[in-house]
Amino acid sequence: MAEASANIGVNFPPFLNSSSPTFLPSRTLKPEFPLTSKLKPNTWRTKPLNLTAFAPSSRLTSAAFTQTDDGKFQPRIEADNSRTGRVFFLDVNPLCYQGSKPSLRNFGRWVSIFFEEVSHSDPVIAVFDGEGGSEHRRLLLPSYKAHRIKFTRPPSSKRFTKGNFRTSYQVIRDALRSCNVPVVRVEGHEADDVIATLVEQVLQRGVRVVVASPDKDFKQLISEDIQLVMPLPELNRWSFYTLRHYLAQYNCDPCSDLSLRCIMGDEVDGVPGIQHVAPGFGRKTALKLLKKHGSLENLLSAAAIRTVGKPYAQDALTKYAEYLRTNYKVLALRRDVDVQFQDEWLVERDRRNDSTILSKFVENNDRNLLVQPSKQV
Repeated sequence: MAEASANIGVNFPPFLNSSSPTFLPSRTLKPEFPLTSKLKPNTWRTKPLNLTAFAPSSRLTSAAFTQTDDGKFQPRIEADNSRTGRVFFLDVNPLCYQGSKPSLRNFGRWVSIFFEEVSHSDPVIAVFDGEGGSEHRRLLLPSYKAHRIKFTRPPSSKRFTKGNFRTSYQVIRDALRSCNVPVVRVEGHEADDVIATLVEQVLQRGVRVVVASPDKDFKQLISEDIQLVMPLPELNRWSFYTLRHYLAQYNCDPCSDLSLRCIMGDEVDGVPGIQHVAPGFGRKTALKLLKKHGSLENLLSAAAIRTVGKPYAQDALTKYAEYLRTNYKVLALRRDVDVQFQDEWLVERDRRNDSTILSKFVENNDRNLLVQPSKQV
């Protein structure tokens, strides 16, 4: 079951949609009158913003887009979006590394910037990987994240003893709770799947979502109601990534993102692409076929009954169909985790003690003394 705890209070700034590819910090806006713990639409006074309007559905399909004469994809504008407020999901585990090395100090630094420049007083829910969360994917594909390391309890040393030692997870959890952030961890599930499940529940409440993570897996969720915000180490800041940015980068329907990754593979996560078994099958071919057929399953189904491309592509799609379907099962985010979003999380976060708590956290963990790498389980 999920572990969750927080001491939190009221209010919602509006959800901002950036059309700029550069970093855009959140704005703290004053309400016209105090809000109760329930959401009240149309209560925020904002200055007009030159933003792109997107279709109202949170689940994007090919029908939500039009393709211009020059081949560019554009979101189809149907109506104003009525969602109000926003909730941040903080993907904790990737922030606990500096490069490939575990680093509690790195987590403290990024969270400090996140609270100060991005989330402000908006609700934040922190999600950890559960123990054994990758196991069902590794059963499908043994190479999945096989090279990863995780935080674990190091053996006894002169500096720390069993009596006074707390695991890295407990240290981070306690700091987040002190900053009035609910903490969620579901054993047997990765944070990605927990977040994807909770995102669906938040959207049903009429609230928009921002996922804070460097993990590209979350691009398969992106829509007009779901944004990403990613840490940029080279600039020492977080940067929003929106539907508009996705279309500019990939020039394809976001629904195709997962299918494209299944074909091309994901070397970081240990998921081999089709080029390992069919070297001539490249990204250009994959994009062309997906733009025509919409999804990997549609493409494979079509290839099973008729010719969909050049002989090398046709042969690869028919011969390695199950290979690609396995990639899909591994890379697709699950939305059926046994976890429930709590309505009390939809309140303003008390941030008054952020600076003191996180400064102390960074100072105490400056040398990463509580971290020991080991093989992930």
